Amino acid sequence: MNRPNSTTGAGARQGAGPGTAQGAGQGAGYGAVQGANLLAVRSHNAALVLELLRRAGAEGVSRLELAERTGLTPQAVSKITGRLRDEGLAAEAGRLVSTGGKPRTVLRLVPEAGHAVGVHLDRDELRVVLADLAGVVRAERCSAMDLGAGAEAVVGQVVALVAEVLGGRAAARVRSLLGVGVALPGPLDHVHGVLHRVTGIPEWDGFPLRDVLGGRLGVPVVVDKDTNAAALRLAVAGGAGSFAYLHVAAGLGCGLVIGGAVHRGTRTGAGEFGHQVVQLDGPVCGCGNRGCVEALCLAAVARGDVAEAARVLGVGASNLVALLDVDLVLLGGRIVAGEPERFVRGVAEVLRERARRTGDAVVPVRIAGGGTRTVAEGAAQLLLAPLFGRGGG
Repeated sequence: MNRPNSTTGAGARQGAGPGTAQGAGQGAGYGAVQGANLLAVRSHNAALVLELLRRAGAEGVSRLELAERTGLTPQAVSKITGRLRDEGLAAEAGRLVSTGGKPRTVLRLVPEAGHAVGVHLDRDELRVVLADLAGVVRAERCSAMDLGAGAEAVVGQVVALVAEVLGGRAAARVRSLLGVGVALPGPLDHVHGVLHRVTGIPEWDGFPLRDVLGGRLGVPVVVDKDTNAAALRLAVAGGAGSFAYLHVAAGLGCGLVIGGAVHRGTRTGAGEFGHQVVQLDGPVCGCGNRGCVEALCLAAVARGDVAEAARVLGVGASNLVALLDVDLVLLGGRIVAGEPERFVRGVAEVLRERARRTGDAVVPVRIAGGGTRTVAEGAAQLLLAPLFGRGGG
């Protein structure tokens, strides 16, 4: 943010020392953080203000700028920011240099006022992160895991790794913890946190993961598909418009963002990208169909034929572009991370060929940001994003 009338450097802002809320939380451990009463953040307008504070970062933003950007009256902004300060979510970041009149106080988000745990349950790996209100990862743990080992074993491993990422504390005793977001392969019921017949692991069908984990951890739990969580993380990070996130790892899925919001579908069934049939007499897929994009793509990966895997992925992406007219295709997952340039090149070539046939504009293909922890960070955003009006919960 450009501020031609503001000062810069270490002395530019008053009150930025260890006596501020930010200084008090640093180095003291998560148990020492004074959590905010986040029930106070209950209005759409407050969410708008919080989102602008989040975007402004440590530099902060004045009340006048908040009023201009939200369209709220200065009086309304003063009431909202006053309440946010009382609850520990916002703090002064100094003052702007005056060009005449009273200097403007600059406010910033207090990231350490709240945290969320993000859990990525993949078929063969468990990753857990602890993120603050700004989405910055403060701790991370990862271990091998077998999603087919049974509910009791998997839940126990999740509980143990969550305790590790919290520094050994029980989740319910971390005062600033909003809750735990869990992302894993679908299909599932996002609203009730109940799993359906996860492809290849039918024994999970009907398991109430949200309620079981919530009971073990003693905090709110939100469950969603891994690709939806990743798409939410990418949308919060600045992905505008409509895009498809294609995730290639132990399975193949898709997260959809339409008009800036994650599109889950009525039954959380949107984005079952890997199980579109593209070869009627193809190999049997774990879902029971033949010739699914997932089966063909992963078989090519297993043979070491990255070019063919990328081509198959591109055919699926081309179908998706034709159906939904998205603006952008993003690629992620650990298989893509192993050969990012070849996957982008292969998918992009299929989409360019489609554009040549149809006369449409070429839809760009890029690697999604976030690396291997995109899904875990997105799982944390299931708790964080709703505070900022992003509707992730």
